[in-house]
Amino acid sequence: MNKLLILLFFFLPFFTKAQTDVLILKKRGGEVRTYTIGSELMMKTVYNQWFQGSITNMRNDTIFINGLAFHYKEIAAIRRTQLNFGNTLLPSFMMVVGAGTFVLGAVNGWYRGDKSKDWYTTSGLIAGGAMLVGGYLLTKTRVRNYPIGRKFTLDYLVIGASNKK
Repeated sequence: MNKLLILLFFFLPFFTKAQTDVLILKKRGGEVRTYTIGSELMMKTVYNQWFQGSITNMRNDTIFINGLAFHYKEIAAIRRTQLNFGNTLLPSFMMVVGAGTFVLGAVNGWYRGDKSKDWYTTSGLIAGGAMLVGGYLLTKTRVRNYPIGRKFTLDYLVIGASNKK
């Protein structure tokens, strides 16, 4: 029994794979993001097509996204979507409040019978406009594109055993 257990532990490393290759997105030498098997990736190819999916395998400088094979040099851009409170709920709330400021000023002025030029105060126009513009600008922070070229580079790091001869 002990001999069988020792043989099992001796041959186990030959049948397992401990490390996988890594795709590294760099910005002028500094690391921005790393991708391995199982990572979600949205990329634009040099053929101007967008692909999104999970990395299913990486070997021989090739990345398999949902079974489709791409050489890492065929990637022209990587898109990263970040969804958090600061760019989903907060911008919508800010735009609703900004629009509500203008609607409320118009309704109050109409109800009081004021002239249309007296419906809004300067502070109300500034506050409502700032909320609308600020909310719109925050919605633009959801998606970040990393074009591969001058500023950003992709490096393929072979960690596991290579099949190249």
